[in-house]
Amino acid sequence: MPQPTPPKTPLYTVTGDSLVAVDFTPRFRHRPPGPYRRLFATPGARAFTAGNLLARLPMGMFSVSAVVMIAGAHGSYALAGAVTATGLAATALVAPWTARLVDRHGQARIAVPATVIAALGSLALLLCVRFDAPVWTLFASYAATATTPNTGGMSRARWAHLLKGDESALHTANSFEQAADELCFMLGPVLAAFLCATFFPEAGTLVGAVLLLTGVLLFAAQRSTEPPVRKHARAKTPVRAPGMPPLLTVCLAMGAVFGSMEVVTIAFADAQGHRSAAGVVLALQAAGSCVAGLLYGALRPSGPAAARLPWCLAAMTTLMTLPLLAASLTGSLLLLALALLIAGMATAPTMVTAMTLVQRRTPEGRLNEGMTLAVTGLLGGIACGSATGGWMVDHLSPVAGFGVPVTAAAAALMIALAHRIPTVPNSNSRPIH
Repeated sequence: MPQPTPPKTPLYTVTGDSLVAVDFTPRFRHRPPGPYRRLFATPGARAFTAGNLLARLPMGMFSVSAVVMIAGAHGSYALAGAVTATGLAATALVAPWTARLVDRHGQARIAVPATVIAALGSLALLLCVRFDAPVWTLFASYAATATTPNTGGMSRARWAHLLKGDESALHTANSFEQAADELCFMLGPVLAAFLCATFFPEAGTLVGAVLLLTGVLLFAAQRSTEPPVRKHARAKTPVRAPGMPPLLTVCLAMGAVFGSMEVVTIAFADAQGHRSAAGVVLALQAAGSCVAGLLYGALRPSGPAAARLPWCLAAMTTLMTLPLLAASLTGSLLLLALALLIAGMATAPTMVTAMTLVQRRTPEGRLNEGMTLAVTGLLGGIACGSATGGWMVDHLSPVAGFGVPVTAAAAALMIALAHRIPTVPNSNSRPIH
C-alpha cells in the first residue's frame, strides 16, 4: 500500500559552536500558465485553430497570385487590377449572405460547399488564363470566389461560444486571431510570389485553392467546438443593432487606411527604384501589428471596449504620421520601413477592440454575420483607399499619398467620437424572445 509522502523537514547539523539548519524545500514555485497557454488548453481549441490557420493563409495569396498570373499572360496590370477589384466587390455583396447561412445552418454544412465553389472559381480562373480564354471569363471566374467563407469570423465565433462569460480569455482569443490575420497577410503574398516565380505563374493560385479547401475541411471536421445553431431565433439584422452603424463606418475608414498605405508604399518604393522591396516593407508593417496583437492579448486592458476604441484610433492616427514624415523629410525607403513597423503596432489593438465591440453589438445567433459585415466594411474601405491613394500618386506624388492613411485614420477617430458608440450589455449573453 503506498505511503503518503512525508513533508520535507529541514536538516540540522552543527558547525563549531553553531547550529545550522538546511532547508531543501524548493525556493521557486511553479509559475502559473500564461494567457495563451491557458487559452489553448481549452478542449478542441488547437485542432480547430490549426485547420483555420491553414485555410486563412491563402487569403493573402489569391490577389497577388491573380495579378501575377493575369499580368504575365495579358501584359496588362490594368486588366489584372480590374479582375481583382471585381472579385472584391463580389465578395462584399456575397459574404454577408454566406455568413447568414452559416449562422442559420451551421459552419460545417455551409462552409464546405461554399469553399468548394470558391476553389472551383480559382481553378476556372487558372484554366482561363492558361488557355487564353476570352477576357470576360476572367471576371466571371474570379467573381465565383466570392463564396469563400469568412474563416477568421468562424474561428472567432467558436471562441465566443467556448469562452462565453470569460471576458479576459475572450480578449486574449480576439488578440490571437488578429495576430493570426496579420501573420497570414504577411506570409501569404511572399509565398504567392515565391511559387509564381519559382515554378509557373499559376502555381500561387493552385496551391492557394488546395490550402483553402484542405484547411476548411479540417476546420469543419472539429464538430465538438462548433457553435450550436438556433434555427428558431428571430434576431434582428446586425446592421440595425444599437451602436453597429457607426462601428461599421469606423471599419470602413480603417479599411481606407490599409488600402491607401499599400498602394502608396508600392508607388514610393517604385519611385526610389526599389519596387521589389515594397513587399518586404509592407510585411514589416504587418509584423509590427502581429507582435502588438500578441502583446495586447497578454494584457488585461481596463475599462469597456467602447471607451478604449477612441484611444486606439487616436494612437493609430498619431503613428500613421510617421510614414508621412519619413517619406517627406528624408525620402529614405529604409526609414520608411522603420516608420511602418512602428505605425503597424497600432493596428492590431485597434482591430481587436473594434471586433470585440462587433461581437457585443451583434444579436445572438447572428455572430458570424455581424463579424462578416465588419470585414465587408474593411474590404470596402480598402477598395476606396486604394483608389484614393492611387489618384494622389498619379496627380500629385507618392509622398503626398501618405496623407491619405493619416486622413482616413483621423476620420475614423472623428466618427467614433461623434457617435459615442454606446456601451450596452453583451447581446450574445441575452436570450432572444
